[in-house]
Formats: sequence, structure tokens, C-alpha cells
Amino acid sequence: MIELEGLTKRFGTKTAVDRLSFQVRPGMITGFLGPNGAGKSTTMRMVLDLDNPTSGTVRIDGRHYRELEEPLKYIGALLDAKAMHGGRSAYNNLLCLAQANRIPPSRVAEVLDLVGLTAVARKKVKGFSLGMGQRLGIASALLGDPEILMFDEPVNGLDPEGIHWIRNLMKALAAEGRTIFVSSHLMSEMALTADHLIVIGQGRLLADTSMAEFIRQNSRSYVRLRSPQHERLVEVLRENGFHPVTAGGGTLEVDGTTTEELGELAARHRLVLHELSAQQASLEEAFMQMTAAAVEYHAHGTIAHGGGEMPPPPPADGPGPHWGESYKGA
Repeated sequence: MIELEGLTKRFGTKTAVDRLSFQVRPGMITGFLGPNGAGKSTTMRMVLDLDNPTSGTVRIDGRHYRELEEPLKYIGALLDAKAMHGGRSAYNNLLCLAQANRIPPSRVAEVLDLVGLTAVARKKVKGFSLGMGQRLGIASALLGDPEILMFDEPVNGLDPEGIHWIRNLMKALAAEGRTIFVSSHLMSEMALTADHLIVIGQGRLLADTSMAEFIRQNSRSYVRLRSPQHERLVEVLRENGFHPVTAGGGTLEVDGTTTEELGELAARHRLVLHELSAQQASLEEAFMQMTAAAVEYHAHGTIAHGGGEMPPPPPADGPGPHWGESYKGA
């Protein structure tokens, strides 16, 4: 378990983390969300004793990080995949970590195989793609077989197969009873992965709740209906105390009810329904709603020019940046 109590970090006059208190519990994946500049990376660095807090405490299974004799056997972390020595091979990078933490050398081969890097284990890291570097960083986090794992943007640079792999790996580790703490900007991926959410903005705690409860509290839910008897459906709904709102495509949206209630109402009045569905906002929509006031920089869709406004310029001719992986499975 990771426990933060009143954690604060100031850089000069700027407060990056402001009296954060929460727990990251075992047996589940806890997502760590917040806009850019919210203080997520600084918080993770303080957990690992890479930054000293201005005030407050962090405990890992009841102890401070510096009190852990062999920290990699307690907590493994991926904060920056580029931290590996580029002139060393993947195998030698991990071997150095293993020897410094009294981890058997045999474990190096195990984690390289687990992350799919056995074929390139003897190649220098400076030649690795971004995705391969991420896999090596994940291998380093797993090296000590720790009970606590902390990942900052773990899917960065991974292809779809790699994203699917790391998602399933984290779920498997949580199912074993381990503590998983993961930060990501990919809301769609976090929605598929996390069980619990910690949300911060401008260094302050905004939410500490389950995924389902977070979406429910920070978004609108409603029922969508569509019928060839549109006008009659509107009339029946209003007669029964509902306030339907007309939306695109001839659909109606009704708040404060359920599909069961409206379906039974339509059946009693012999109304034909072509659509009857419950609608719930996505994690991304709920996140944007909650953190709107905590975003440090706001972009605008037009560019001012000579007293008027112009749309953003089109992309340059020729192929765009290539985001694929040169190594299969990276």
C-alpha cells in the first residue's frame, strides 16, 4: 500500500503539490489522472524519494522509501524509460540493477522474456525504438518481483498489441493482490484498465473514488428514444411528467429516468420504439467536466492574424510522422 498524508511540494513560489492525502490499495489498479502540470509526476517522484517534500509524508507499506533495505523488492517503477544507459545492452542494464539490489541474475532473463525483449537482449539500448524502451522500463520495474508497481504513462510508444499486453499484465498483477498505481493521459485506455481513480488538479485532490462513481458524479446520464410516432411520444412523455429534449436524427433525450420505465410507458400507450437506450458519458467527458477549472493552458481553435482570425494551417505535403514500431511487438 502507498499512503500519502498532507504531501506538499513547492518550487520557489509555485506550489506543485498541495496537501495531498490518499491511499493506493492492493488488489486493484488505481488510475492517477490530472491535466498537464497538475503535479502527478512530482507526486510519483516524492513516493520514490527522488524529490523531497516540503511537508507531509509518504509511506510504502508503513515505511519511508529510504528505510527500505532493498527497495526494488518492495516497489518497482517506470517513470522515465529514457533513464537507461544507452551504451549498454538491455541485459546489462537490468543486470546492473539486479546486482545493486541483490537480485539473482536469472531474474534478468525472466523479465526480458516476460516483456518480449529476449531477441534483442544483447543489443544496445540507444538503438531501441520508443516502444522497446518502454518495455525495457517495465522490465526494470518488475525486476525485484515487487508487491507495489508504479507506472507513469506505461503505454507511451506501444503499438496496439503492446497496449493490450500491458493492460492485461497490470490486471493480472492486481489479481495477485499487488498494488498498481498508473498515470496516463489516454482516457480510453484508463477506462478499460483502472478500478479506482485518484484525480488531482493544480496539485490538489479532486477525487478519490471508483471508476463508475466518478463517471456517475461528473457527467449527465439520460435515456435516448426514437419512434416513428414522434409527436405522440412527446405528448405521452409530457403527460407523465417527463421533459423530453429533441436531439439530432429525430431522437428524444429524457433525464431522470430509466429505459425500463420509459419502455413500459411506451408499451402501455402502444407506441412503437425504434431506439431505447441508456446513455452515459465517457471517462474523458467526465474528466474534462471535473478538471475544466484546473487546466493550466487553454488552446483555441483559431489563430489571430492581422486583426482577423484564420483557421490553423493544413499539414505540410508529404507523409506525416511515422508512429509505428520498427520491432514487431514493441
